[in-house]
Amino acid sequence: MDINPLIPAGRQVVMGYGDGGFTITRIRWEGSVLVFPERTTAWAPTSMAEVTAEALAAVLADEARPELLVLGCGRSMVAVPGPLRTALREAGVKLEAMDTGAACRTYNVLLIEGRSVAAALIAV
Repeated sequence: MDINPLIPAGRQVVMGYGDGGFTITRIRWEGSVLVFPERTTAWAPTSMAEVTAEALAAVLADEARPELLVLGCGRSMVAVPGPLRTALREAGVKLEAMDTGAACRTYNVLLIEGRSVAAALIAV
């Protein structure tokens, strides 16, 4: 019995993380990434101190702005600064912050469910 979820063609799925990067839909990415259902891009932040509304401009400018952004904070969950939460809320994007491993798994589940989601993942 195949218990692997069916992934629609062209969707970006996080298949692995660690060693300073990610494997997304069979492609290795070094460093932090922004993952959208249809594409993945490199992302500059290496810690939560570098995560600002400006650092997330690509998420907010996306034509198909996600309803939910899953933020992978690194090895452990870190409180998200109020101004960042406010900027996302004002743009109509809900934020869920957690450690990067949990964020990878959560993004995948929400993607498979067909939710409007993106992930901002700090590499571990």
